[in-house]
Amino acid sequence: MTHTASHALPARRTTGDALVQGVIDTPLGPLTALASDEGLMGLWFGDQLHSPGMLEAPVDDAQRWIAQAREELALYFAGRLREFKVPLAPRGTDFQEAVWRRLCAIRCGDTVSYGRIARELGSPQASRAVGAAVGRNPISVIVPCHRVIGENGTLTGYAGGLHRKQALLDIEGTALAPGARHEAQAQLL
Repeated sequence: MTHTASHALPARRTTGDALVQGVIDTPLGPLTALASDEGLMGLWFGDQLHSPGMLEAPVDDAQRWIAQAREELALYFAGRLREFKVPLAPRGTDFQEAVWRRLCAIRCGDTVSYGRIARELGSPQASRAVGAAVGRNPISVIVPCHRVIGENGTLTGYAGGLHRKQALLDIEGTALAPGARHEAQAQLL
C-alpha cells in the first residue's frame, strides 16, 4: 500500500518474529517501542490505557526499526517531520487493522471523526467500534489516533491522556473547532 499521509500499514504478516524492545525519550514522556524483523509493532507511553506493561522481549535500543522510530520521532517533536517512514507491523483483528490503516491516511494537521471513519469503512453505525479500535491502537503517535475527534469537533479520549493528544495536535498546527480546546482543558481539571 502506498501512502500520502502519515504512514501505511502492510497487509497481514506472518508471525514468529523475534521481538525486541527499547525506550524512546520524547518531550511528552518516554515511549516503549516493540519491534520485530518486519517493523515496529508497538509504541506506547507507560501510563497509557491498554499498554502491555512489562514485556519479556530483550532490550535492543539499536534495533533498526527502534532506532529509525527514535530518529523520526525526534524530528517530529522538533516540528521537522510530518510523515513517518518506519515500517509498521501491528497485530490486531481485521476490523482493528482496517481502522488503523484509515488512521494512517489522516494527514498531519487534519482531523476526522469516529463517525466519519465508520462511514468510510462501510459501517455507519459502528462509531463505538471504531472508537474501541482507535483506543487499542498499539503504535501511539506514528499511527495517529490523536487526530480523531468527536463528531462536534471536540477532543475526546486518548489512551495516552488528553493532555498528550492536545500537545500532539499543537505540534502539528491543527486548528480545532472553536471551544474544542476549552472543553479539553476543562476535562483535564
